[in-house]
Amino acid sequence: MPEQRFPDEFVWGAATSAYQIEGATEEDGRGRSIWDTFAAVPGNVKNGDTGAVAADHYHRLGEDLDLMASLGLRGYRFSIAWPRVQPDGAGAVNQAGLDFYRRLVDGLRERGVHPMATLFHWDLPQALQEAGGWENRDTAERFADYAAIMFDALEVRDWLTINEPKTVVDCGYRWGIHAPGVQDEGRAFVALHHLLLAHGRASRVLHEAHPGRRIGPALNLHPTYAAEPFTGADAAVWHQDGLENRLYLDPIFTGAYPEDTLAWIAERSPMPDRILDGDLAVISEPIDVLGVQYYTPHFLDAEGNRVHKHPTAQLDWLEIYPRGLYDTLTRLKYDYPAVPIVITENGVPAPDEVGPDGGVADGERVSFLRDHLAAVHDALAEGVPVEGYYVWSLLDNFEWAEGYDARFGIVHVDYATQRRTPKSSALWYRDLISSGRLA
Repeated sequence: MPEQRFPDEFVWGAATSAYQIEGATEEDGRGRSIWDTFAAVPGNVKNGDTGAVAADHYHRLGEDLDLMASLGLRGYRFSIAWPRVQPDGAGAVNQAGLDFYRRLVDGLRERGVHPMATLFHWDLPQALQEAGGWENRDTAERFADYAAIMFDALEVRDWLTINEPKTVVDCGYRWGIHAPGVQDEGRAFVALHHLLLAHGRASRVLHEAHPGRRIGPALNLHPTYAAEPFTGADAAVWHQDGLENRLYLDPIFTGAYPEDTLAWIAERSPMPDRILDGDLAVISEPIDVLGVQYYTPHFLDAEGNRVHKHPTAQLDWLEIYPRGLYDTLTRLKYDYPAVPIVITENGVPAPDEVGPDGGVADGERVSFLRDHLAAVHDALAEGVPVEGYYVWSLLDNFEWAEGYDARFGIVHVDYATQRRTPKSSALWYRDLISSGRLA
């Protein structure tokens, strides 16, 4: 591969989320989240794992900030635990929780690391779930109130509203493998509309109260292809693309749900009847940045089933196809209005080899990152306005229903001791950040 140089101003970062790393779920006034509830039910998470301790980031904040600085990170994307700030999802603020995120942002600035904050990364306050969760339109209003608190409290320029609404809809409501554990398509798409409404309401709050700051969603996009030529392939791929991509991109960018996908939903869900006058104007509040999260493509066979055409990762849902990232980025350039793009997640679970010297080798991850960053560089050369790349994840962490079995981190965490050890991928990434050259 010839050397590929990235722009000097390119933001090299790493990402995490609150429930996956913080721990301290019952300390300093934090309320209960739906993931605390879901993980406590036997069988929901592998090995009975929970986020109660996770990577103990809440107690090791200073150490983790120094770790980021040692790797030369220029950006850090974190999420705020809504129940740590508002234990019941509404009402009084928990000052201890707010202060933790203030210390985090201050510590990043002191080390020259750009903060990017995510308002919602799946840990909805349990009290709101008991009032209907994302199926309740009022949750979008409560989200806007919470967003206003955070915007006023933290001096952060770049904000993300909802992390992967599609994962909440599919894993949390259609298939039931994530919190809140619902298996009902009708309810799922009602939740989808309210998630997007929450995104729009929070975006308006920021624009009205803090002009000059930036906000947008973090969308996991899955490029969709026919695995082989078959009769009706174009229609099948277009339908799947609607569920994977257009259902989220179109209302945000164009103020309308895709008609074909909405008609399909109408046969399964009351969601279209829940769209009130003015909702789509709120959802399409102009965004200032788009977070793109890419892990895997979606190849379809003649029966409409997903099939794999390329090697898969340690978790077999992740088919390794770097070209899909290029295709996703260039599709955004040509199909949607121009907006700055940040790769807010891209990474892979891979086996770690701990050497006799204590070092941790993860060559598979290095290859994955190199190949996907080459795709990003190709998209830049095509004129796609990609501003930065945040590897998922800084630390090994609680990987939702997979518990602690799947390790996505570029830094190894020994969960028994909480010792952090940069893997070979972290050292490779540090050198890439320093040089800006992908060899």
